[in-house]
Amino acid sequence: MLMARKLYPLGIQTFERIRKEDKLYIDKTEYIYHMTHTSGTYFFLARPRRFGKSLLVSTLQSYFEGKKDLFEGLAIEKLEKEWTEYPVLHFDMSGGKHMDKEQLEEYLGYRLHDEEKKWGISNPAKGNNNRLIDLINTAHEKSGKQVVVLIDEYDAPLLDVAHDNDRLIALRDVMRNFYSPLKYREPVLRFVFLTGITKFSQVSIFSELNNITLLSMNDDYAGICGITKEELLTQMSEDIGELAEKIGITKEQAIEKLKEHYDGYHFSGESPDIFNPYSLLNCFNEKKFGSYWFASGTPTYLINMMRKFDVIPSDITRVEADASEFDAPTENMTTIMPLLYQSGYITIKDYNQEYNYYTLDIPNKEVKVGLTKSLIPSYVTSNTLAATNTARRIAQALDKQDMNGALGLLQTFLGTVPYCSNTNYEGHYQQMLYIIFTLLTDYLVDVEVHTPKGRVDIVLLTKTNLYLIELKLNQDAQTAMQQINLKNYRQRFALSEKPITKVGVNFDGTTRNITDWVIE
Repeated sequence: MLMARKLYPLGIQTFERIRKEDKLYIDKTEYIYHMTHTSGTYFFLARPRRFGKSLLVSTLQSYFEGKKDLFEGLAIEKLEKEWTEYPVLHFDMSGGKHMDKEQLEEYLGYRLHDEEKKWGISNPAKGNNNRLIDLINTAHEKSGKQVVVLIDEYDAPLLDVAHDNDRLIALRDVMRNFYSPLKYREPVLRFVFLTGITKFSQVSIFSELNNITLLSMNDDYAGICGITKEELLTQMSEDIGELAEKIGITKEQAIEKLKEHYDGYHFSGESPDIFNPYSLLNCFNEKKFGSYWFASGTPTYLINMMRKFDVIPSDITRVEADASEFDAPTENMTTIMPLLYQSGYITIKDYNQEYNYYTLDIPNKEVKVGLTKSLIPSYVTSNTLAATNTARRIAQALDKQDMNGALGLLQTFLGTVPYCSNTNYEGHYQQMLYIIFTLLTDYLVDVEVHTPKGRVDIVLLTKTNLYLIELKLNQDAQTAMQQINLKNYRQRFALSEKPITKVGVNFDGTTRNITDWVIE
Protein backbone atom coordinates (compact mmCIF):
# COMPACT_ATOMS: atom_id res chain seq x y z
CA MET A 1 0.00 0.00 0.00
CA LEU A 2 1.34 3.44 -0.91
CA MET A 3 1.99 5.79 2.02
CA ALA A 4 0.52 9.30 1.94
CA ARG A 5 3.19 11.55 0.48
CA LYS A 6 4.56 14.10 2.91
CA LEU A 7 3.90 17.68 1.78
CA TYR A 8 7.17 19.60 1.80
CA PRO A 9 7.05 23.37 1.22
CA LEU A 10 9.53 23.29 -1.67
CA GLY A 11 9.70 26.68 -3.33
CA ILE A 12 7.01 28.07 -1.00
CA GLN A 13 8.04 30.99 1.20
CA THR A 14 4.60 32.13 2.38
CA PHE A 15 3.74 31.15 5.96
CA GLU A 16 -0.02 31.46 5.42
CA ARG A 17 0.02 29.13 2.42
CA ILE A 18 2.20 26.53 4.21
CA ARG A 19 -0.20 26.45 7.16
CA LYS A 20 -3.41 26.41 5.12
CA GLU A 21 -2.10 23.66 2.83
CA ASP A 22 -0.85 21.67 5.84
CA LYS A 23 2.73 21.49 4.60
CA LEU A 24 5.68 20.76 6.86
CA TYR A 25 6.59 23.75 9.05
CA ILE A 26 9.49 23.70 11.48
CA ASP A 27 8.26 25.78 14.41
CA LYS A 28 10.28 29.00 14.79
CA THR A 29 7.54 31.01 16.49
CA GLU A 30 9.13 31.06 19.94
CA TYR A 31 12.00 33.09 18.43
CA ILE A 32 9.45 35.47 16.92
CA TYR A 33 7.68 36.00 20.23
CA HIS A 34 10.89 36.80 22.09
CA MET A 35 12.17 39.09 19.31
CA THR A 36 8.94 41.08 19.19
CA HIS A 37 8.73 41.46 22.97
CA THR A 38 12.03 43.20 23.59
CA SER A 39 12.68 46.91 23.98
CA GLY A 40 14.17 47.18 20.48
CA THR A 41 12.44 48.51 17.35
CA TYR A 42 14.98 47.80 14.59
CA PHE A 43 16.34 44.30 13.94
CA PHE A 44 18.77 42.96 11.36
CA LEU A 45 19.50 39.33 10.44
CA ALA A 46 21.97 38.06 7.82
CA ARG A 47 21.79 34.45 6.63
CA PRO A 48 22.90 32.61 3.46
CA ARG A 49 20.54 32.21 0.50
CA ARG A 50 17.77 29.59 0.77
CA PHE A 51 18.03 29.42 4.54
CA GLY A 52 14.42 30.44 5.23
CA LYS A 53 14.76 34.21 5.56
CA SER A 54 11.75 34.95 3.35
CA LEU A 55 9.61 32.45 5.26
CA LEU A 56 10.65 34.13 8.51
CA VAL A 57 9.59 37.53 7.14
CA SER A 58 6.28 36.06 5.96
CA THR A 59 5.71 34.51 9.42
CA LEU A 60 6.35 37.91 11.04
CA GLN A 61 3.81 39.46 8.66
CA SER A 62 1.10 36.94 9.57
CA TYR A 63 1.87 37.42 13.27
CA PHE A 64 1.64 41.23 13.15
CA GLU A 65 -1.52 41.04 11.05
CA GLY A 66 -3.07 39.18 13.98
CA LYS A 67 -3.83 35.95 12.09
CA LYS A 68 -4.07 33.88 15.26
CA ASP A 69 -5.68 30.85 13.57
CA LEU A 70 -2.55 30.23 11.47
CA PHE A 71 -0.49 29.72 14.64
CA GLU A 72 -2.67 27.03 16.18
CA GLY A 73 -0.54 24.29 17.74
CA LEU A 74 2.68 26.31 17.50
CA ALA A 75 4.81 27.53 20.40
CA ILE A 76 3.64 31.16 20.16
CA GLU A 77 0.01 30.15 20.70
CA LYS A 78 0.76 29.62 24.41
CA LEU A 79 2.96 32.70 24.69
CA GLU A 80 0.99 35.48 22.96
CA LYS A 81 -2.07 36.78 24.82
CA GLU A 82 -3.05 39.90 22.86
CA TRP A 83 -2.75 39.21 19.09
CA THR A 84 -2.90 42.90 18.22
CA GLU A 85 -3.33 43.67 14.51
CA TYR A 86 -0.84 46.20 13.13
CA PRO A 87 -0.49 47.77 9.69
CA VAL A 88 2.33 45.90 7.90
CA LEU A 89 4.45 47.24 5.01
CA HIS A 90 6.34 44.38 3.32
CA PHE A 91 9.05 45.10 0.75
CA ASP A 92 10.78 42.27 -1.11
CA MET A 93 13.97 43.55 -2.77
CA SER A 94 14.90 40.25 -4.46
CA GLY A 95 13.55 41.47 -7.81
CA GLY A 96 15.97 44.41 -7.88
CA LYS A 97 19.01 42.60 -9.30
CA HIS A 98 21.24 43.44 -12.27
CA MET A 99 20.00 47.04 -12.38
CA ASP A 100 21.45 50.48 -12.96
CA LYS A 101 20.49 53.52 -10.90
CA GLU A 102 17.44 54.45 -12.98
CA GLN A 103 16.10 50.88 -13.12
CA LEU A 104 16.49 50.52 -9.37
CA GLU A 105 14.57 53.76 -8.73
CA GLU A 106 11.82 52.44 -11.00
CA TYR A 107 11.75 49.06 -9.21
CA LEU A 108 11.43 50.73 -5.80
CA GLY A 109 8.60 52.82 -7.23
CA TYR A 110 6.75 49.64 -8.25
CA ARG A 111 7.16 48.14 -4.77
CA LEU A 112 5.86 51.36 -3.19
CA HIS A 113 2.90 51.44 -5.60
CA ASP A 114 1.81 47.98 -4.43
CA GLU A 115 1.65 49.19 -0.83
CA GLU A 116 0.13 52.59 -1.73
CA LYS A 117 -2.83 50.87 -3.41
CA LYS A 118 -3.58 49.02 -0.16
CA TRP A 119 -3.77 52.32 1.75
CA GLY A 120 -5.67 54.33 -0.85
CA ILE A 121 -2.81 56.65 -1.88
CA SER A 122 -3.66 57.65 -5.46
CA ASN A 123 -1.45 60.74 -5.81
CA PRO A 124 1.98 59.80 -4.44
CA ALA A 125 4.71 62.30 -3.64
CA LYS A 126 7.84 62.72 -5.76
CA GLY A 127 10.92 60.79 -4.65
CA ASN A 128 10.85 57.25 -3.27
CA ASN A 129 11.95 58.35 0.20
CA ASN A 130 9.09 60.87 0.38
CA ARG A 131 6.66 58.21 -0.83
CA LEU A 132 7.81 55.88 1.97
CA ILE A 133 7.32 58.67 4.55
CA ASP A 134 3.76 59.29 3.29
CA LEU A 135 3.05 55.56 3.25
CA ILE A 136 4.15 55.11 6.87
CA ASN A 137 2.18 58.20 7.95
CA THR A 138 -0.98 57.12 6.09
CA ALA A 139 -0.86 53.55 7.48
CA HIS A 140 -0.41 54.98 10.97
CA GLU A 141 -3.23 57.55 10.66
CA LYS A 142 -5.77 55.22 9.06
CA SER A 143 -5.15 52.31 11.43
CA GLY A 144 -4.53 54.32 14.61
CA LYS A 145 -1.65 51.98 15.38
CA GLN A 146 2.10 51.95 15.02
CA VAL A 147 3.44 50.56 11.74
CA VAL A 148 5.47 47.40 11.08
CA VAL A 149 8.04 47.49 8.24
CA LEU A 150 9.49 44.23 6.91
CA ILE A 151 12.26 44.34 4.29
CA ASP A 152 13.30 41.04 2.72
CA GLU A 153 16.62 40.66 0.86
CA TYR A 154 17.50 44.29 1.58
CA ASP A 155 20.91 43.88 -0.10
CA ALA A 156 19.77 42.12 -3.32
CA PRO A 157 20.22 45.23 -5.54
CA LEU A 158 23.81 45.64 -4.33
CA LEU A 159 25.25 42.13 -4.41
CA ASP A 160 25.82 41.75 -8.14
CA VAL A 161 27.74 45.04 -8.31
CA ALA A 162 29.79 44.49 -5.14
CA HIS A 163 32.92 43.91 -7.26
CA ASP A 164 32.39 47.18 -9.19
CA ASN A 165 32.99 50.08 -6.80
CA ASP A 166 31.53 52.84 -9.01
CA ARG A 167 28.25 51.02 -9.64
CA LEU A 168 28.11 49.92 -5.99
CA ILE A 169 28.34 53.50 -4.74
CA ALA A 170 25.60 54.67 -7.16
CA LEU A 171 23.13 51.91 -6.17
CA ARG A 172 24.05 52.17 -2.49
CA ASP A 173 23.11 55.87 -2.51
CA VAL A 174 19.70 54.99 -3.98
CA MET A 175 19.08 52.41 -1.25
CA ARG A 176 20.30 54.71 1.53
CA ASN A 177 17.88 57.41 0.37
CA PHE A 178 15.03 54.87 0.26
CA TYR A 179 15.71 53.53 3.77
CA SER A 180 16.25 56.98 5.36
CA PRO A 181 12.61 57.43 6.55
CA LEU A 182 13.02 54.42 8.86
CA LYS A 183 15.03 56.66 11.20
CA TYR A 184 12.93 59.75 10.57
CA ARG A 185 9.59 58.07 11.44
CA GLU A 186 10.77 56.08 14.47
CA PRO A 187 7.97 57.38 16.82
CA VAL A 188 5.23 55.71 14.73
CA LEU A 189 7.07 52.43 14.05
CA ARG A 190 6.28 49.35 16.16
CA PHE A 191 8.82 46.99 14.58
CA VAL A 192 11.30 47.11 11.69
CA PHE A 193 12.98 43.94 10.44
CA LEU A 194 15.60 43.76 7.71
CA THR A 195 17.14 40.60 6.36
CA GLY A 196 19.59 39.72 3.61
CA ILE A 197 22.71 37.75 2.85
CA THR A 198 25.44 40.26 3.55
CA LYS A 199 26.19 42.95 6.04
CA PHE A 200 26.66 46.45 4.65
CA SER A 201 27.81 49.17 7.02
CA GLN A 202 25.09 51.08 8.84
CA VAL A 203 26.69 54.34 7.76
CA SER A 204 26.54 53.42 4.09
CA ILE A 205 22.99 52.03 4.00
CA PHE A 206 21.01 53.08 7.07
CA SER A 207 22.57 56.48 7.56
CA GLU A 208 22.02 57.50 11.19
CA LEU A 209 20.13 54.36 12.16
CA ASN A 210 22.60 53.36 14.88
CA ASN A 211 20.21 51.51 17.19
CA ILE A 212 19.73 48.33 15.13
CA THR A 213 19.72 45.11 17.13
CA LEU A 214 22.08 42.78 15.23
CA LEU A 215 20.83 39.19 15.45
CA SER A 216 23.22 37.54 12.97
CA MET A 217 25.73 36.35 15.61
CA ASN A 218 23.44 36.42 18.65
CA ASP A 219 23.51 33.07 20.51
CA ASP A 220 19.79 33.34 21.37
CA TYR A 221 18.82 33.58 17.68
CA ALA A 222 21.41 31.26 16.11
CA GLY A 223 18.70 28.70 15.23
CA ILE A 224 16.05 31.13 13.93
CA CYS A 225 16.73 30.05 10.31
CA GLY A 226 17.79 26.63 9.11
CA ILE A 227 16.96 23.36 10.88
CA THR A 228 18.76 22.53 14.11
CA LYS A 229 19.91 19.03 14.92
CA GLU A 230 17.29 18.85 17.68
CA GLU A 231 14.52 19.91 15.26
CA LEU A 232 15.68 17.30 12.75
CA LEU A 233 15.67 14.46 15.28
CA THR A 234 12.31 15.40 16.84
CA GLN A 235 10.13 17.05 14.20
CA MET A 236 11.54 15.09 11.22
CA SER A 237 12.20 11.67 12.76
CA GLU A 238 9.65 10.01 10.49
CA ASP A 239 11.25 11.60 7.41
CA ILE A 240 14.65 10.19 8.37
CA GLY A 241 13.13 6.72 8.73
CA GLU A 242 11.49 6.88 5.29
CA LEU A 243 14.76 8.06 3.67
CA ALA A 244 16.72 5.24 5.34
CA GLU A 245 14.21 2.63 4.20
CA LYS A 246 14.22 3.94 0.63
CA ILE A 247 18.02 3.78 0.18
CA GLY A 248 18.50 0.61 2.25
CA ILE A 249 20.44 1.83 5.29
CA THR A 250 19.68 2.07 9.01
CA LYS A 251 18.15 5.19 10.53
CA GLU A 252 21.40 5.86 12.43
CA GLN A 253 23.39 5.63 9.17
CA ALA A 254 20.94 8.02 7.50
CA ILE A 255 21.44 10.56 10.32
CA GLU A 256 25.23 10.35 9.89
CA LYS A 257 24.97 10.84 6.11
CA LEU A 258 22.60 13.80 6.58
CA LYS A 259 25.10 15.37 9.01
CA GLU A 260 27.99 14.74 6.63
CA HIS A 261 26.21 16.30 3.63
CA TYR A 262 24.07 19.12 5.04
CA ASP A 263 25.01 19.86 8.68
CA GLY A 264 27.89 21.85 10.08
CA TYR A 265 26.59 25.43 10.08
CA HIS A 266 27.06 27.56 13.19
CA PHE A 267 26.11 31.23 13.32
CA SER A 268 27.50 32.19 16.73
CA GLY A 269 30.00 31.03 19.32
CA GLU A 270 27.36 28.94 21.13
CA SER A 271 25.23 28.05 18.09
CA PRO A 272 23.53 24.65 17.85
CA ASP A 273 24.35 22.41 14.87
CA ILE A 274 22.31 23.73 11.94
CA PHE A 275 21.39 21.91 8.74
CA ASN A 276 20.80 23.58 5.38
CA PRO A 277 16.96 23.57 5.19
CA TYR A 278 16.78 23.71 1.39
CA SER A 279 19.04 20.70 0.91
CA LEU A 280 17.44 18.76 3.75
CA LEU A 281 13.87 19.15 2.45
CA ASN A 282 14.93 18.31 -1.11
CA CYS A 283 16.78 15.22 0.14
CA PHE A 284 13.67 14.00 1.99
CA ASN A 285 11.46 14.79 -0.98
CA GLU A 286 13.68 13.06 -3.55
CA LYS A 287 14.70 10.27 -1.13
CA LYS A 288 18.33 10.54 -2.20
CA PHE A 289 21.46 12.52 -1.36
CA GLY A 290 22.35 15.29 -3.81
CA SER A 291 23.95 18.74 -3.99
CA TYR A 292 20.66 20.62 -3.90
CA TRP A 293 21.82 23.97 -2.52
CA PHE A 294 24.69 24.23 -4.97
CA ALA A 295 22.60 22.95 -7.86
CA SER A 296 20.23 25.88 -7.29
CA GLY A 297 22.96 28.21 -8.55
CA THR A 298 26.37 29.60 -7.61
CA PRO A 299 25.86 33.35 -7.28
CA THR A 300 27.71 35.45 -9.84
CA TYR A 301 28.64 37.99 -7.14
CA LEU A 302 30.66 35.33 -5.33
CA ILE A 303 32.65 34.23 -8.40
CA ASN A 304 33.29 37.88 -9.34
CA MET A 305 34.56 38.71 -5.88
CA MET A 306 36.76 35.60 -5.72
CA ARG A 307 38.41 36.78 -8.95
CA LYS A 308 38.76 40.31 -7.59
CA PHE A 309 40.56 39.05 -4.48
CA ASP A 310 42.63 36.39 -6.32
CA VAL A 311 41.32 33.69 -4.00
CA ILE A 312 43.59 30.67 -3.58
CA PRO A 313 41.38 27.58 -3.13
CA SER A 314 43.39 26.18 -0.24
CA ASP A 315 43.05 29.49 1.64
CA ILE A 316 39.30 29.00 1.96
CA THR A 317 39.60 26.18 4.48
CA ARG A 318 40.28 26.34 8.22
CA VAL A 319 41.12 29.93 9.13
CA GLU A 320 41.23 31.65 12.51
CA ALA A 321 39.76 35.11 12.89
CA ASP A 322 37.96 37.42 15.27
CA ALA A 323 34.38 38.46 14.53
CA SER A 324 35.38 41.84 13.09
CA GLU A 325 37.22 40.02 10.29
CA PHE A 326 34.26 37.99 8.97
CA ASP A 327 31.04 39.46 10.43
CA ALA A 328 32.02 42.69 8.72
CA PRO A 329 30.58 45.08 6.12
CA THR A 330 31.29 43.60 2.72
CA GLU A 331 31.91 46.90 0.95
CA ASN A 332 34.93 47.61 3.17
CA MET A 333 36.41 44.11 3.18
CA THR A 334 40.08 43.56 2.42
CA THR A 335 39.74 39.78 2.07
CA ILE A 336 37.04 37.46 0.69
CA MET A 337 36.35 36.05 4.20
CA PRO A 338 33.28 38.18 5.13
CA LEU A 339 31.54 37.34 1.87
CA LEU A 340 32.36 33.62 2.11
CA TYR A 341 31.07 33.52 5.68
CA GLN A 342 27.91 35.54 5.11
CA SER A 343 27.10 33.60 1.93
CA GLY A 344 27.39 30.26 3.77
CA TYR A 345 30.52 28.88 2.08
CA ILE A 346 32.46 28.89 5.33
CA THR A 347 31.00 28.82 8.82
CA ILE A 348 31.99 28.88 12.49
CA LYS A 349 33.47 25.57 13.62
CA ASP A 350 34.89 26.57 17.00
CA TYR A 351 35.04 29.53 19.36
CA ASN A 352 37.88 30.24 21.80
CA GLN A 353 36.27 32.26 24.57
CA GLU A 354 39.51 32.94 26.44
CA TYR A 355 41.19 34.65 23.47
CA ASN A 356 37.95 35.64 21.67
CA TYR A 357 38.62 34.18 18.25
CA TYR A 358 36.74 31.82 15.91
CA THR A 359 37.84 28.93 13.72
CA LEU A 360 36.09 28.96 10.33
CA ASP A 361 35.86 26.17 7.75
CA ILE A 362 33.68 24.78 4.98
CA PRO A 363 30.49 23.47 6.64
CA ASN A 364 29.93 20.10 4.96
CA LYS A 365 30.48 17.80 2.00
CA GLU A 366 27.84 19.46 -0.22
CA VAL A 367 29.54 22.87 0.03
CA LYS A 368 33.05 21.43 -0.16
CA VAL A 369 32.39 19.63 -3.44
CA GLY A 370 30.25 22.41 -4.92
CA LEU A 371 32.73 25.16 -4.13
CA THR A 372 35.62 23.09 -5.44
CA LYS A 373 33.78 22.41 -8.71
CA SER A 374 33.12 26.13 -9.16
CA LEU A 375 36.90 26.75 -8.98
CA ILE A 376 37.82 24.14 -11.63
CA PRO A 377 37.60 26.60 -14.60
CA SER A 378 40.03 29.00 -12.90
CA TYR A 379 42.64 26.44 -11.86
CA VAL A 380 42.29 23.28 -13.94
CA THR A 381 40.25 23.45 -17.14
CA SER A 382 37.01 24.82 -18.55
CA ASN A 383 35.89 21.20 -19.01
CA THR A 384 34.41 20.71 -15.53
CA LEU A 385 32.82 17.35 -16.42
CA ALA A 386 36.15 15.89 -17.54
CA ALA A 387 37.79 17.10 -14.33
CA THR A 388 35.19 15.53 -12.03
CA ASN A 389 35.21 12.24 -13.98
CA THR A 390 39.02 12.10 -13.76
CA ALA A 391 38.87 12.82 -10.02
CA ARG A 392 36.47 9.89 -9.63
CA ARG A 393 38.86 7.55 -11.48
CA ILE A 394 41.81 8.83 -9.42
CA ALA A 395 39.84 8.03 -6.25
CA GLN A 396 39.27 4.48 -7.48
CA ALA A 397 43.01 4.08 -8.12
CA LEU A 398 43.93 5.44 -4.68
CA ASP A 399 41.42 3.11 -3.01
CA LYS A 400 43.58 0.32 -4.51
CA GLN A 401 46.72 2.10 -3.16
CA ASP A 402 47.81 2.72 -6.76
CA MET A 403 49.37 6.21 -6.72
CA ASN A 404 51.29 5.38 -9.89
CA GLY A 405 48.02 4.70 -11.72
CA ALA A 406 46.45 7.84 -10.24
CA LEU A 407 49.26 10.07 -11.53
CA GLY A 408 49.06 8.34 -14.92
CA LEU A 409 45.35 9.21 -15.11
CA LEU A 410 46.12 12.82 -14.18
CA GLN A 411 48.85 13.04 -16.82
CA THR A 412 46.51 11.72 -19.53
CA PHE A 413 43.78 14.13 -18.41
CA LEU A 414 46.05 17.19 -18.47
CA GLY A 415 47.30 16.21 -21.93
CA THR A 416 43.80 16.13 -23.44
CA VAL A 417 41.97 19.15 -22.00
CA PRO A 418 42.35 22.87 -22.61
CA TYR A 419 44.24 24.39 -19.70
CA CYS A 420 43.84 27.74 -18.02
CA SER A 421 46.30 30.62 -18.44
CA ASN A 422 48.79 32.01 -15.91
CA THR A 423 50.23 28.62 -15.01
CA ASN A 424 53.95 29.30 -15.10
CA TYR A 425 54.54 29.17 -11.36
CA GLU A 426 54.75 26.26 -8.93
CA GLY A 427 51.88 27.44 -6.73
CA HIS A 428 49.38 27.03 -9.57
CA TYR A 429 50.05 23.31 -9.83
CA GLN A 430 49.81 22.96 -6.09
CA GLN A 431 46.34 24.54 -6.15
CA MET A 432 45.31 22.49 -9.18
CA LEU A 433 46.17 19.23 -7.37
CA TYR A 434 44.48 20.55 -4.24
CA ILE A 435 41.23 21.01 -6.20
CA ILE A 436 41.41 17.59 -7.85
CA PHE A 437 42.20 15.82 -4.56
CA THR A 438 39.46 17.79 -2.76
CA LEU A 439 36.95 16.37 -5.24
CA LEU A 440 37.87 12.98 -3.76
CA THR A 441 35.38 13.68 -1.02
CA ASP A 442 36.29 10.96 1.41
CA TYR A 443 39.92 12.06 1.73
CA LEU A 444 41.61 14.79 3.73
CA VAL A 445 43.88 17.12 1.79
CA ASP A 446 46.03 20.00 2.99
CA VAL A 447 48.73 22.19 1.46
CA GLU A 448 51.82 23.93 2.82
CA VAL A 449 51.70 21.76 5.93
CA HIS A 450 54.24 22.96 8.51
CA THR A 451 56.90 20.58 9.82
CA PRO A 452 59.87 21.28 12.13
CA LYS A 453 62.14 21.51 9.07
CA GLY A 454 59.95 23.18 6.47
CA ARG A 455 56.67 22.78 4.62
CA VAL A 456 55.39 19.89 2.54
CA ASP A 457 53.48 20.97 -0.57
CA ILE A 458 50.53 18.57 -0.30
CA VAL A 459 49.46 16.06 2.34
CA LEU A 460 46.79 13.57 1.25
CA LEU A 461 45.19 11.22 3.76
CA THR A 462 43.21 8.37 2.16
CA LYS A 463 41.42 5.44 3.77
CA THR A 464 44.66 3.42 3.77
CA ASN A 465 47.67 5.70 3.25
CA LEU A 466 49.21 9.05 4.01
CA TYR A 467 50.88 10.61 0.98
CA LEU A 468 53.52 13.35 1.23
CA ILE A 469 53.63 15.08 -2.17
CA GLU A 470 56.37 17.52 -3.20
CA LEU A 471 56.03 19.47 -6.47
CA LYS A 472 58.65 21.00 -8.76
CA LEU A 473 58.32 23.11 -11.91
CA ASN A 474 60.77 22.69 -14.81
CA GLN A 475 63.14 20.51 -12.75
CA ASP A 476 62.67 16.77 -12.18
CA ALA A 477 60.84 14.42 -9.85
CA GLN A 478 64.08 13.21 -8.21
CA THR A 479 64.82 16.75 -7.03
CA ALA A 480 61.38 16.85 -5.40
CA MET A 481 62.05 13.50 -3.70
CA GLN A 482 65.42 14.71 -2.44
CA GLN A 483 63.68 17.62 -0.74
CA ILE A 484 61.27 15.27 1.05
CA ASN A 485 64.17 13.12 2.26
CA LEU A 486 66.38 16.09 3.16
CA LYS A 487 63.77 17.66 5.39
CA ASN A 488 62.65 14.30 6.82
CA TYR A 489 58.95 15.05 6.50
CA ARG A 490 58.24 11.43 7.40
CA GLN A 491 59.18 12.15 11.03
CA ARG A 492 56.48 14.82 11.36
CA PHE A 493 53.74 12.39 10.37
CA ALA A 494 54.99 9.29 12.18
CA LEU A 495 52.01 9.31 14.53
CA SER A 496 49.43 9.07 11.73
CA GLU A 497 49.32 5.28 12.22
CA LYS A 498 49.02 4.84 8.44
CA PRO A 499 51.71 3.81 5.96
CA ILE A 500 53.55 6.89 4.65
CA THR A 501 54.23 7.14 0.94
CA LYS A 502 56.51 9.87 -0.47
CA VAL A 503 55.72 11.26 -3.93
CA GLY A 504 57.90 13.61 -5.99
CA VAL A 505 56.23 15.20 -9.04
CA ASN A 506 57.64 17.50 -11.73
CA PHE A 507 55.58 19.71 -14.03
CA ASP A 508 56.69 21.20 -17.32
CA GLY A 509 55.76 24.86 -17.68
CA THR A 510 55.59 24.64 -21.49
CA THR A 511 53.32 21.58 -21.85
CA ARG A 512 51.62 22.37 -18.50
CA ASN A 513 51.65 18.70 -17.67
CA ILE A 514 53.42 16.18 -15.47
CA THR A 515 56.71 15.02 -16.99
CA ASP A 516 57.80 12.48 -14.39
CA TRP A 517 57.21 11.29 -10.85
CA VAL A 518 58.94 9.17 -8.19
CA ILE A 519 57.14 7.13 -5.52
CA GLU A 520 58.87 5.71 -2.40
